[in-house]
Amino acid sequence: MTADQTTADAPETTAGRSDAQFPAGAQILVRDEVWLVRNTKRTTHDGTLIEAVGASEFVRDQEAVFFTNLDRVELLDPRATRLVRDDSPAFRRSRLYLEAVLRKTALPQAERGLALADSFLLDPLPYQQRPAELALSGRNLRPRLLIADVVGLGKTLEIGLTLAELIRRGRGERILVITPQHVLEQFQQEVWTRFAVPLVRLDSVGIERIQREIPAGRNPFTYFKRVIVSIDTLKNTDQYKHHLEHIRWDAVVIDESHNLINKGSLRNQLAQTLAPRTDALILASATPHNGDARSFAELISLLDPTAIRDPEHYRAEDIEHLFIRRTKVSPEVRDQMKGQWADRGPSRAVHAEATPAEEKVFEELARVWLPADGAPSVSDVPLFPYTLLKSFLSSHKALVATVDSRIRTLGKKAEESGDAQAVSAELTALQRLRELADGMTQDDSGKFRALVEQLREIGVGPRSATRAVVFSERVKTLEWLAETVPAALGFKGKAAKEAGRVMHGGLTDEQQMQCVEDFGLADTPVRILFTGDVASEGVNLHRQCHQLVHYDVPWSLIRIEQRNGRIDRYGQAHQPQFRALILTSAVDGAKDDTLVSERLLEREDEAHRALGTAEAVSGLYRAEAEEKSLVRDLLRGRTVDESLDASGQGGAESGDGGMDDFLADFFGAVGDEPEGVTDASVPRAHVPRLFTSTREFLDEALREVFPDARKSLDLDTDPETGLISLVPPADLVHRLKALPPDYVREQRLRERLLVTLNRRLAEHSLQRARESATTSWPEISLLTDLHPVVEWLTDKVLVRLDRQEAPVLTADVERPTYLVQGIYSNKQGRPTVVQWMAVTTDGSGVGPDGCSVDGDMVEVLRRAGVGPSMANPATPHDTTALTEAIPAVLDAAEAFLEEHREAWDEPLRGPIEEYKLRLGDWEQPTLSGAPAEGHTSKKRLASLADSLLTTGRPMLRVLAVLTPA
Repeated sequence: MTADQTTADAPETTAGRSDAQFPAGAQILVRDEVWLVRNTKRTTHDGTLIEAVGASEFVRDQEAVFFTNLDRVELLDPRATRLVRDDSPAFRRSRLYLEAVLRKTALPQAERGLALADSFLLDPLPYQQRPAELALSGRNLRPRLLIADVVGLGKTLEIGLTLAELIRRGRGERILVITPQHVLEQFQQEVWTRFAVPLVRLDSVGIERIQREIPAGRNPFTYFKRVIVSIDTLKNTDQYKHHLEHIRWDAVVIDESHNLINKGSLRNQLAQTLAPRTDALILASATPHNGDARSFAELISLLDPTAIRDPEHYRAEDIEHLFIRRTKVSPEVRDQMKGQWADRGPSRAVHAEATPAEEKVFEELARVWLPADGAPSVSDVPLFPYTLLKSFLSSHKALVATVDSRIRTLGKKAEESGDAQAVSAELTALQRLRELADGMTQDDSGKFRALVEQLREIGVGPRSATRAVVFSERVKTLEWLAETVPAALGFKGKAAKEAGRVMHGGLTDEQQMQCVEDFGLADTPVRILFTGDVASEGVNLHRQCHQLVHYDVPWSLIRIEQRNGRIDRYGQAHQPQFRALILTSAVDGAKDDTLVSERLLEREDEAHRALGTAEAVSGLYRAEAEEKSLVRDLLRGRTVDESLDASGQGGAESGDGGMDDFLADFFGAVGDEPEGVTDASVPRAHVPRLFTSTREFLDEALREVFPDARKSLDLDTDPETGLISLVPPADLVHRLKALPPDYVREQRLRERLLVTLNRRLAEHSLQRARESATTSWPEISLLTDLHPVVEWLTDKVLVRLDRQEAPVLTADVERPTYLVQGIYSNKQGRPTVVQWMAVTTDGSGVGPDGCSVDGDMVEVLRRAGVGPSMANPATPHDTTALTEAIPAVLDAAEAFLEEHREAWDEPLRGPIEEYKLRLGDWEQPTLSGAPAEGHTSKKRLASLADSLLTTGRPMLRVLAVLTPA
């Protein structure tokens, strides 16, 4: 049955029930499971249609639709609560139950402060908490944000913290994280080890494995609730689009989101498919734009289609609630990072004189391909001579590869045109270049000699643990260096093969991740990572390394900065050191590395120290555009500085077009404080707790659920270190399926778990793993509130009481006091108001007028002496009389909620009404000429806004009763 089959003129009741009996927020029992009502509709033949979300353990957060004429739907009436005796010591069972309910209840949407920021394995840096604060702020209708911090500030940690806060609010059950393939495992490890949020990695191998395990036709993305997958895997929309279109996510994260900008590309189609099918959307990129205002507007429209009315003309203020950007020199970052992030060292230009063999190539290039006297080049492709030059400045191996490729291209051209004479001059010149380069060896390379000298100076060698990363743009150069450099440094035999590792875009995702992991583990034999610019985005190379060498320098400030950011990033304990090999020539008119590379190196260093980023210098904001513009200007006779200055002033003369002035100001002024930041603090959420700490809760929960834990769980605790060791029972092993399979297998978690609440011990275990030669997964994990072990014990505590049971405690109260939970929800079933009440009766047991309501249940419990030191006198209670008062208690609680509902709902209602006003004026220019589509979009967005408002009656639940001694 679909919504189209409902009718407004259906009878008032169906099967004796009216839909008013199932208000949004009510709990129902269907198929022996408890569900929370989201919405109801009347139908002609099948009774009431009930849209619900699972509330009990086995169906939690699963969406379902029921019909009262087809299913037996039982409303769980809190008036039918059964009061039961608690005979546990110090009423432990009751106290644990109350704490478990507090922990399991999602924070309301109106709660903007951070609830978990201080409990994770990371430094308490407010600047890294700021994105989560902005995502949850009332300025956003939904948690949607572009994190555009520059390279190295810790965007992964900022994303992890934001996801954790969403999970605590019940808005992060289904999570999809999309990253480049080479950072899959790195991202997965950071989110697990720091926040205890497990993401199952669905790389190419992982998806194949799952599709073998699940029934044919089953959606692989429903198999796990929280997954991480590479954008290169997922962008195949033909293969995965139908799966993605039939699933809704609570949160989607897309890392390196600047790759989404090109409209019509597979990546852009993927983003367009996902954006409307998720509540929270987090985009991350250090370079989130390509210099074009319209393209950037399209990226922002994924977050909020109404934010920008005219994609050609808009202001920074229009998007400041969706966007956050800082650099290392931003005041908030700079002040908080003192002593925690070593300042980068200078970028050293290491001159290497060209050898006689190289000078012959320089002579040929200057005479035939790039003549300085204004004579025409032998090639009819204006930019190709510079392609040859850049290849040669990389290595003779790269030059041969470029020459061979061009010869093949010209051969095909001559064959297709039938005019071999037209390309004969260029072919002859290419053959001469090939002959000059083909016979060269490492002895004929000035840069090779300089590289070996620099690596020795750094300390790289057979008897040293020092590491270095060497960047080159050319795969042939990387492969040649990996074959020859280790032996030149004194590595022999097997050690020579293991000392150098090559990473480039031609490797599989598994191979790339293995390269990154091996380089980050202290005990592996790899000493030099030879890598291309595939590693210049998102990869952490700083854990065992602070030395970087540019074997060849990219002709882009952005690319130089991205490379340097691999070791100059948050967590770097040593001063990052940068060297660039500059090949010099004595040939008259030779365009050696002093022409471009050395000057670019200096300009990047100057910009980084002054602004914290070099991307605004050229005003082009894309590495490819920077290089293309520079080569064109070199052909015109401009210098590097003249080219950069011209493009930075608008780029009109260079033909690429600069970014609009207002966006240049917006992205350039990164040293200012974030909007609204007046101090370093980030607001904290009010999270009611009965226990003083997670440690106290876990200790008592283990004693209650497993009285013989040392035997049944083989539990062992070390009071000095805080290490907890146990053999997981079957139901906990089942939950471990949500953890990364590699981690479970490598650490043998099904056999024994090692966990701790000691952050120092967990940090030490993580550091020890990175010094290992076998795995980067730590053997000891931190027990955060989101850890599967904590959630497992919390659920074990909850099921100690049957459905609709509430315990009775003897406490320091004058009259019977009922502890009542009240929750208002929106149409999506998410809580908008959560109140914990203590309702005291006057003993008459008749009507709500005889009850008083206190809105602070936890404070009432504290005053009543409810805690581990209380005694359980095993006093018999008159549960019949106490039960008779429940209807009056609930009436009083609901009246209290209705009285304050408007005030509690105001923080939520304001932003929604503001959004609807903006939506009323919104007309998306891209939809002009398609009014029906535009109308549908506006209607959908208006409906979405309305669905976030509080609706229906409150869900009430009697949790416990305090009685006088």
